[in-house]
Amino acid sequence: MLETTNLNKAFKKNKAVIDVNLYLDKGESVGLLGPNGAGKSTTISMISSLVKPTSGDVTWHGKSIVKDPNAIRLHLGVVPQEIALYKELSASENLKFFGKIYGLKGKALQDQIDKVLGIVGLAERKDELVKHYSGGMQRRINIAVALLHEPEFIIMDEPTVGIDPQSRNYILEMVQKLNKEKGMTVLYTSHYMEEVERLCDRIYIMDHGKIIAAGTKQELTSILSSEETIFVELDRSYPELVTELREIDGVLRVVETDKGIKLITPKNSRLLGNIFQAAERQQAQLISVNVQVPTLEDVFLHLTGRKLRD
Repeated sequence: MLETTNLNKAFKKNKAVIDVNLYLDKGESVGLLGPNGAGKSTTISMISSLVKPTSGDVTWHGKSIVKDPNAIRLHLGVVPQEIALYKELSASENLKFFGKIYGLKGKALQDQIDKVLGIVGLAERKDELVKHYSGGMQRRINIAVALLHEPEFIIMDEPTVGIDPQSRNYILEMVQKLNKEKGMTVLYTSHYMEEVERLCDRIYIMDHGKIIAAGTKQELTSILSSEETIFVELDRSYPELVTELREIDGVLRVVETDKGIKLITPKNSRLLGNIFQAAERQQAQLISVNVQVPTLEDVFLHLTGRKLRD
């Protein structure tokens, strides 16, 4: 349904996106992951026809949207990372304004406003000013705007940033329903790995402007089929221990987390003794040590050297 071919974007000497090839089939939910600065937002901007690529193409049902941006615009909804609402207006007034931009009017517009307010669960509060809404409610109205014209394809750029757990779960359930029950095609970016695991059929991992891995969760975790993850929980941070662990022969990757240190090592490498010895030399207080099956987060760490939220 949508495909990018050798997509490139440079801003002066900075290459933000380099030869990106990806596709979405009709009805799929696809995740696009990458640390900050990976090129995700630029890629999304080109897919949504807001930014013209330096080279390469984006096609929608076989038509180039680089040559004809209108080929996709009537079929696309975009939920931006930042709240894009007029906070001095009510939810209804915001939806009416954006609906008219989409070309809706009269009863058709009002019917769509009522429909999307029902989808995001805010019909009873439609007349309140947006500035009085919680962050989660504003996010939901942001999504409602993108749904007004019943798009075939929706791009959601970190739609749950900075909101409470209840609103976040509501949005995730809503995205699942739109995808599974309504057949809407979704391109989803997030800094929460569990969201992408829950929502997405396939995942692209992006870093330094390039797609560095792609596949289902099972296909991606198989990248580390010959590795295992050792998580060392500590009472506090020990930077010197991190440095020493990185020097142990056989350790593939080391990263410090909020609660300790995560190491990726070859399977059955028998490095636990070396880890304990290093901790003893650094006088580090161990709370627990666990050997785990690699997760999607571990794959991301292995490929990029960074946690998703870095």
